[in-house]
Amino acid sequence: MKKIGLFCLALLIVGCSSSKNTTSKNTFTVGMECNYAPFNWTTLEKNDTTISISSVDYCDGYDVAIAKKIADDLGKDLVIKKISWEGLEPALSSNEIDAIIAGMSETPERAQNVNFTTPYYESEMVLIIKKDSKYINSTNIQDFANATVLGQLNTTYDEIIDQIKNVNHATPLPTYPLMIVALQSGEVDAITAELPVAEGVISSNKDLTYIKFEKDKGFEVDSSVSIAISKNNDELLKQVQTSLDKISIEERNELMLLAVNRQPAGE
Repeated sequence: MKKIGLFCLALLIVGCSSSKNTTSKNTFTVGMECNYAPFNWTTLEKNDTTISISSVDYCDGYDVAIAKKIADDLGKDLVIKKISWEGLEPALSSNEIDAIIAGMSETPERAQNVNFTTPYYESEMVLIIKKDSKYINSTNIQDFANATVLGQLNTTYDEIIDQIKNVNHATPLPTYPLMIVALQSGEVDAITAELPVAEGVISSNKDLTYIKFEKDKGFEVDSSVSIAISKNNDELLKQVQTSLDKISIEERNELMLLAVNRQPAGE
């Protein structure tokens, strides 16, 4: 998901408080939206899979599970900071957090500002639609020509929409819950999503489904997600990569399945 010019603006949004280094050698502090199920979401219920983010709520999801395993391997206590998407990179650069684990894809633009591990999850891009949509039998993204398609602001989800010829590219929204509302209200015909996100969405919204495309007829995009580490912290990058390498593909897939199954309705 991405941005260059917006990076400086986001730094202003985060504010002077971000410049304070709140991490320590005994903690592994990770930033995420806590608003992007099944990768991460906010809940009021405490359980074995959650991490406290305030006096009243917690963060849960696949990203939390991965962060927990890495923190345990590093022998550190996990701290989760709920930060808006636009504020994640500035928070990392200012040492407010040690890492971004937030369903973030590596892009050339982002790689100028932060370092990335190898992907910790790989998926495919689909389109979520209403079950009664006229696009229900689509097999090619070009079937959505003239459709109104929506993506998330400052993300790959939004950038890929223009691969559809003659598409009506809707103004992107900042959060995924807002995108779902736009789809259900009929403001748009489809929203872009990674497959696990789509599976989570339709499990909680019975009026929705998603379209997987035939081979070579879908979006051309790297839908893998990686962990971002500050450019000036090569040692931590090596440590996190070593810990990540210990998590097998089978375990990663199982953790995602568990996250999809336990995400709350409405996320």
